[in-house]
Amino acid sequence: MTTSIYYVGYDAAHPGDFIYDIPDGHDFWLLILTQTPAEFWVQGEIREYPANCAVLFPPRQKIMYRACSGQFVNDWVRFETDESYVLETTLPRGVPIPVPDPGYCRQLFQLLATENFFSCDYRELSIDYLFRILFNKLLEAFQSKENSPHYQKLLNLRKAIHNRPGAEWSVRSMADDVHLSPGYLQTLYKATFGISCMDDVIQCRIRLAKERLIHGSLRIADISELCGYKNVEHFSRQFRRIVGCTPREYRQSVDLRL
Repeated sequence: MTTSIYYVGYDAAHPGDFIYDIPDGHDFWLLILTQTPAEFWVQGEIREYPANCAVLFPPRQKIMYRACSGQFVNDWVRFETDESYVLETTLPRGVPIPVPDPGYCRQLFQLLATENFFSCDYRELSIDYLFRILFNKLLEAFQSKENSPHYQKLLNLRKAIHNRPGAEWSVRSMADDVHLSPGYLQTLYKATFGISCMDDVIQCRIRLAKERLIHGSLRIADISELCGYKNVEHFSRQFRRIVGCTPREYRQSVDLRL
């Protein structure tokens, strides 16, 4: 079972009169990710779709899309495969689907381009892994019920929380960041991710604290401050409530196991 790339490109920019029209389709698969709005031939008519959509064209299916708002920018890959996760995918064929986290998918296209360019020992295996991840993300996007108008803002907020758990997070500051009321933010965040925004902050802080307690020699007071706690006693109480022991006891238990 293999997947072979004919060509892969990303951030490909085209002028406003761009049109791609292949009436009988290709002999290979084509997957594109739009970065700008575009018009596609879908079910016998031209329809306009917003930016950040993915479209999978199987071999020998009509392909037609064009720019509709000035410059057209997209990522794309032409490939051949006999992998079941592609051949039997439930993704619609030739129909754009919104991608809630396009930046992540664009990074996968860039990695595919890099792996395809170099002749490394694990090139084919790496390409296969990247394709599997990409198709998983597209299936998540297709099956997701959370693609509300605010989803991308919530996703960016969650990324920021996980990247910087020690920042001075509060419901009010997070609500201001995403331009929502505090109450509406808390409702949307819990419905989207299954956890409240402040509980997410606390979980990330405790995870960072455990990492620093295991690896490194920082004082507990310093770890507390690093994780966003102004009061070491508050940090210790919260750590014990979640982990079941104090930070000092946790460090000692890890040292004993080592």
